[in-house]
Amino acid sequence: MKIYILADLEGISGIGSADQVKSSSPGYPEACELMMDDVNVAIDASFVGGATEMLVCDTHRGGGQLKIGKMDSRALYERPHCGRLMPSLNETFDGVILLGSHARAGTIDGFLDHTISSSSWFEYRLNDQVLGEIGIEAAYAAHYDVPVIMIAGDHASAKEAQELLDHVECAVVKWGIGRNSAKCLPIPKAHEAIREAIYAALNSIDKFKPYKPSLPATIRLTLYRSDMADELASRGDAKRIDARTIERQITSLLHVCSL
Repeated sequence: MKIYILADLEGISGIGSADQVKSSSPGYPEACELMMDDVNVAIDASFVGGATEMLVCDTHRGGGQLKIGKMDSRALYERPHCGRLMPSLNETFDGVILLGSHARAGTIDGFLDHTISSSSWFEYRLNDQVLGEIGIEAAYAAHYDVPVIMIAGDHASAKEAQELLDHVECAVVKWGIGRNSAKCLPIPKAHEAIREAIYAALNSIDKFKPYKPSLPATIRLTLYRSDMADELASRGDAKRIDARTIERQITSLLHVCSL
């Protein structure tokens, strides 16, 4: 059984303030250590639960948080590149785990809620359904018929995943207090929640179905300002809907984030 872990930073256990995810902050090195700990717990739980191969992708800011020398040596490691969210994902994988997830932009009490870019993306729609990164990543994985089987993050991200996906296991490790702070489970309890959700997911792996929006699909992005849309509107077959909104047609879920 092959499992792919896509790890982000905002939803990692023990991270409860906005400053911790900024690379210039004194709290950032500790946040990276917390991410490393969550990843190693997830790798070990997956192997205990029956996985035979593991691949981990560090997706926060394109990677760089995880230190391969500290990672469980039974897993492989990569970063997103060439516009591919999960570069080595293919049809041979049985499931995707989203570790450190956060809610989409505009979610009440979603800790550090955003979609792709907290500085420019206001709203993303796929076939007129508002999606965040959970939906985008699930749709991307569905190109290969691979389902998202488990997510770990704050309460708002778990709720979003449960509303979007037919069946998904969730580990809630924190609760947002507004956008910029959260109350967190103690690390041992958070790690226990991650383990239990992974065990449950792997024990019922055949129940999960890929999230497959219909194709061809329309992707629509509204940005915060009109100048942010200027460059994107000039690319390829992009269509300008209004000052801040652009739209594209796609024929493959691999292009779900190509704007």
